[in-house]
Formats: sequence, structure tokens, C-alpha cells
Amino acid sequence: MKHDFTHTELARILASVTDANQMSKLLQDILTPQELEDLVLRWEIIKKLHSGMPQREITKQLGVAIGTVSRGARELKYGHNGFTDLLTRLEEKGEV
Repeated sequence: MKHDFTHTELARILASVTDANQMSKLLQDILTPQELEDLVLRWEIIKKLHSGMPQREITKQLGVAIGTVSRGARELKYGHNGFTDLLTRLEEKGEV
């Protein structure tokens, strides 16, 4: 059975949440505890890469495989600019 639910619809739903507490609850309901932990770790990797920290230093600090960090670096360099756009906006607001 094919579902009509798309990532665009999910993006719209997530974008409609304007309260951090409400978003936290939603993420806890949508994701498993491990998925949420992985998402938080990925965000930490992306922030450190964006700040210019070397990949090997990130692996040591966070205890992750170099491949995990390299994947984040590829997303920053060749992805859809979602991370870069968000980080730039957060930096402008002084939130990163």
C-alpha cells in the first residue's frame, strides 16, 4: 500500500510548531529514544564541523566513528544547504 505522506508534509508540520517545549514533546512522540539520541549527536557533529573543528578531534570528543563525522562533512559541503542555512541564521541571532 502506497502512502501519500511525504517529507514535504512532515516539514510543513514541523515548521508549524513554534514552541520549543511542544517541539520537544512532538519529537519524543515521533522518534524512538535511540533515533532522538542519534539526531542530537548528528546536530553536535554538524555544529562542530561548521565551527571548523577537525574531524578527528570531533571523533575523539564525541566518541563516534570517523565515517559518521565524514558523512556530516559531506552533507555540509554537498547537501541541500539546510544545515548551513540554519547555522547561519542561528549565528546571526547569537544562538549558536
